[in-house]
Amino acid sequence: MAARGLPGVAMAASQPEPEPGRCAHFVLRKRRFCRMIPAPGRRFCGEHGHEEEQNDRKRIPCPLDPKHTVYEDQLQKHLKKCNSREKPKPVYFVQDINAGLKDAAEIPEKQVSTLFGFRFSPYMLQFMTAKIQKISKVSLVSLFFPKKVPLSSLSIEELQNLITRLKKASNGLELHLKEEILSHQALQEALSDPKNGESAFKHLKQQASILGNMERLHLLGPGRCFVEFGAGRGKLSHWVDIALENVEGVQFLLVERATTRFKVDGKHKRRDSIFERLQVDIQHLCLNKVPILEKKKLPVVGIGKHLCGAATDLALRCLVESYTTCCDGKNEEPAPKRCRAAQTEVAPHKSAGNESTTEDHKPVAGIVIALCCHHKCDWTHYVGREFFKSVGLGPVEFHYFQRMSSWATCGMQETTGKASTSEDTEDQTHDTEEHEHTLSRTASGSDTLQGILSVEERKELGCLCKRLIDHGRIEYLQQQGYKAALQYYTESAVSLENVLLTAVPNPSVIPEPTI
Repeated sequence: MAARGLPGVAMAASQPEPEPGRCAHFVLRKRRFCRMIPAPGRRFCGEHGHEEEQNDRKRIPCPLDPKHTVYEDQLQKHLKKCNSREKPKPVYFVQDINAGLKDAAEIPEKQVSTLFGFRFSPYMLQFMTAKIQKISKVSLVSLFFPKKVPLSSLSIEELQNLITRLKKASNGLELHLKEEILSHQALQEALSDPKNGESAFKHLKQQASILGNMERLHLLGPGRCFVEFGAGRGKLSHWVDIALENVEGVQFLLVERATTRFKVDGKHKRRDSIFERLQVDIQHLCLNKVPILEKKKLPVVGIGKHLCGAATDLALRCLVESYTTCCDGKNEEPAPKRCRAAQTEVAPHKSAGNESTTEDHKPVAGIVIALCCHHKCDWTHYVGREFFKSVGLGPVEFHYFQRMSSWATCGMQETTGKASTSEDTEDQTHDTEEHEHTLSRTASGSDTLQGILSVEERKELGCLCKRLIDHGRIEYLQQQGYKAALQYYTESAVSLENVLLTAVPNPSVIPEPTI
């Protein structure tokens, strides 16, 4: 019998009866009845109690988070304890400390006029900019080219012009990356365990290679603080802890903006390792105000596995600008710029025992981040803006290039379709860390330009966009005094997002251990 014409209950009418003692609400998405246990005398659980015909208490969506409901007569009480309520800011929260453009009104006059063939006079641009800033606090680029404008809206001439600019800017870049597909002894037992399924095995292979590259760069050592950005369940830090089984003075900071289920924090066997979770957006994280780092001044190693789009840029700025500047108050000037032809190969460096002087030490010992989701990059936070400008590009081109970057996987729908998908696609750190289902949807949508470009052409252009965006990050790190490199750390069959960004201080000096 359908209650109040609700679709879930109506659908249930054609389904078998719910299990005895279980909720009678039919979950359309899962095609089964809810398995929660209702109160005695009730047909529905507390979450679906609003469907009870005889229920005299009304349930309404929580105004803080409509994903759950609450009794209307208990709303005020619920708001005081709801997990979605605004909580006091932690001491390490500093609003927009790692944000890119503080002024959101950077106007791409030249890019607008040269890319699309129309031109405003300087006076008119200045007048329009002033009006827009005064009235709505937005920039011309967000006015003319909102993020949801599809590539299919471009004419063939405009698209060809965009592709020409992409190829010209990519000319001379190292597009064929070196393979550094490594492993680490700490994961050998897990890798050989037949109980691990295909999905788990793929994650383990990636984590093993990341640890192998950290060992290659001599970043696995004592007296360090490992900061995992976009930590999620904390698996990468967990394996780093196992790899450092006989090493003392190791700390871990796990940065994640959302509450995460199924964390592995309780599985750490070593009692002397310190794990601390920082629930904060990377954009607002001030590392030097974290009590552990403020007290012990440990050299930091930034790590991350598939850190989405703009989160990578925020993490880089958090490490090499915000944290380094705070630690080196006297030495705030960036390193001199290097020529574009400089190679990004990271040379093996000496162990901590062979370091020369403490003056060369940097607060950040190294960075190892598996890159992901370039289509989620944001010009506002992108660290390679100066590089883009140096090759005659700006926010308009960046907007389209980051959308085109999803073409790099546009031929992989069959593979990604077999992958497990997540209900919460906004969670940047779920087990489906590659987000390949998201990329597949983007590639098959209005940005594919089917009939104009072949699949192979789109894949090639998508890879060019990724390399161009990543090269901007490399040049940024070089200008900040780091030796940075891009390399393949796993096979594309394991993960389509298989590029690892590494950086160590230049000259390659690892800070002395602090115990």
